[in-house]
Amino acid sequence: MIPRGGARRARERATLLAYRSGWRLVRLLPERAAYRVFDLIADVAWRRQGDGVRRLQRNLARARPDLDGAGLRRLARDGMRSYLRYWCDTFRLADWDAERIGATVRVEGDASVRQALVGGRGVVMFLGHLGNWDHAGAWSTLNLAPVTTVAERLRPEDLYERFLGFRRRLGMTILPLTGGSDVFRSLTRTLRDGGFVPLLADRDLSGGGIEVELLGEPARVAVGPAALALSTGAALFPVSIWYEPLASGWGIVITFHDEVVPGPAVGSTQRREAVRELTQRCVDALSSAIREHPQDWHMLQRVFVADLPPRARGGAA
Repeated sequence: MIPRGGARRARERATLLAYRSGWRLVRLLPERAAYRVFDLIADVAWRRQGDGVRRLQRNLARARPDLDGAGLRRLARDGMRSYLRYWCDTFRLADWDAERIGATVRVEGDASVRQALVGGRGVVMFLGHLGNWDHAGAWSTLNLAPVTTVAERLRPEDLYERFLGFRRRLGMTILPLTGGSDVFRSLTRTLRDGGFVPLLADRDLSGGGIEVELLGEPARVAVGPAALALSTGAALFPVSIWYEPLASGWGIVITFHDEVVPGPAVGSTQRREAVRELTQRCVDALSSAIREHPQDWHMLQRVFVADLPPRARGGAA
């Protein structure tokens, strides 16, 4: 029998090898061929109906309750193709120049964001796992302001370092969610210096999230964007990203929704409710975007309270 630790290390080595191979081989393929291969991988995964695909389909059912079983399965197939498109983009993005990055992005509603940054005010973004956030981050670093964000620490560590290096080469500053410095304090300093901080927040990774209504159902999301905005006075914007077809392939649309402005100053006793209210307003904008572009919501994990294990349902509010 293989010891449990040995089996875990074997899985981690296999994962690292798969990502290394993908990174190398996909960049060597002609572009159209690379995306066709990833469509095929998506279709195979969809037909096998593994845990992630079934979870995606259950999540998408909240976005499109009008669909019957066959329609929901087709939407999940489109969702898997979008998810694998994200990975193909990511493997190839390091080779894209500034012109290619800019030519494959369309932006909506960025005037208020630019105004805040020009005035020296920090900006924090509430993002969902929609479209390609790495592509959006690379565009933002080139066209808005240098991106500072947080990344979940992956296993194996070599894989995490590889993703860290990839995002840093795109011009981003990446802070580890765990195992590093005080992330909240570092982001607070960045925002008070007028920095630009996009954060993926439609899933609670820390265990200290907050319960709100996502797509009309209780879900647990991250409190970071709202808490940072309240602490620093930074402007808070929900942001959605989705794919759109171009003559030469695919591009992304980045929509900066209206700024979410806090009410009058609150004391410490009202702070939790203020964070909840700001977060709910961000999630409302995100819910609308997910309903419009459900195939581009790459949520293959549990996010709704009804799907969480019983011990995880009573976390921090």
